[in-house]
Amino acid sequence: MEDYAVLRMPQTINYGRHAFEKVGEESATKGKKALIISDKVMDDLGNVSDCRNFLSKESVDSTVYLGVESEPTDIYVREALEIFKKEQCDIVISLGGGSCIDTAKAIAVLATNGGYIGDYMGSKKLADADPVPHIAIPTTGGTGSEATDATVITNTSKDVKMMIKQPTFMPAIAIVDPLLSLSSPQHVTAATGVDALSHAIESYISKQSHPMTDMFALSAMKFITGNIMSAYKDGENIDAREAMALGSLQAGIAFTNASVCLVHGMSRPIGALFHVPHGYSNAMLLPAVLEFSKEASINRLADLGRIFSLEASDYTNEDAANLAVSSVKELCLKLNIPNLRGWGIDKQDFDSAASKMSEDALASGSPANNPRIPTQMEIEELYHICYSYEFTTESHVR
Repeated sequence: MEDYAVLRMPQTINYGRHAFEKVGEESATKGKKALIISDKVMDDLGNVSDCRNFLSKESVDSTVYLGVESEPTDIYVREALEIFKKEQCDIVISLGGGSCIDTAKAIAVLATNGGYIGDYMGSKKLADADPVPHIAIPTTGGTGSEATDATVITNTSKDVKMMIKQPTFMPAIAIVDPLLSLSSPQHVTAATGVDALSHAIESYISKQSHPMTDMFALSAMKFITGNIMSAYKDGENIDAREAMALGSLQAGIAFTNASVCLVHGMSRPIGALFHVPHGYSNAMLLPAVLEFSKEASINRLADLGRIFSLEASDYTNEDAANLAVSSVKELCLKLNIPNLRGWGIDKQDFDSAASKMSEDALASGSPANNPRIPTQMEIEELYHICYSYEFTTESHVR
């Protein structure tokens, strides 16, 4: 840890069952007309209509953009920003998964700072003007994006996921209502749950971690490991859903301040080139990357092992760290997380892209936070390992 540390999070967090109903009241303190960024699934479920009704009761007008269909792209950002300006909105509300939230973050910043969203990558352009107020409402227990100051937008002309991180991308308000996650299908619950776990783990083992992020990361790991299987097996288990929502929120706070590591660095190029949703690609990579990183993070991974099993309290740190890695593998197996081959990615195409992906992963900066910092060649080798990785007790990584 450096001499001092910073902890950033939304100005206000509304958390718990029926927190969604507060969106009108919160919006009324920020503006008069909202652009709701959501998707067709949320619209079909009636959540978009409910949101507009909550706003209307507080005399807040609204319009809607439902164009988010996959991982967020610069096309979605351009389309939604045009609506925002045309309709003279002064608030942005995201209602959905991480793709909706990340798109809304871009709109909130561009509406007052201008330019192309890619201009802000690597802080080449700084968002000096205050963003439009953004109220983030997640509907999955996984991304934690409602509590982060980063957005990941795909540059569609270059097939590159742009990871953009500046304080102005932080939502002003987060509304985390576990009731909204009851609609998540089983496979989404699995992928976003492991995504949230990867956020917690990576923020805990990150070279940028500090005591405040450790507090959130450890709590998140306990909530997630203790409840993910219950939420997966019974999507109507509101207690498990609530615990997952809280764990995801805490993991989001942890990783936006401590940063992520190698898993996320490798995950983004897979999403950009092969259109694998972010939660899945993180889950596919997590066990192998933990194997790769283990020797450089024995003590920290030992803490995770002892969270997975009370019996590990008497283990040596090395044995507890081994348990952490094997437990993550077992969890992915039970959640039916596929490897890249099982996802349907052609091996020849994947092998051909491995060099570019490893270059892009290293350039993102995230691998530099990993306890064991990889070379580009090691990242490329990890891609090849992960393509057909089996979630068994057998070790695949040296």
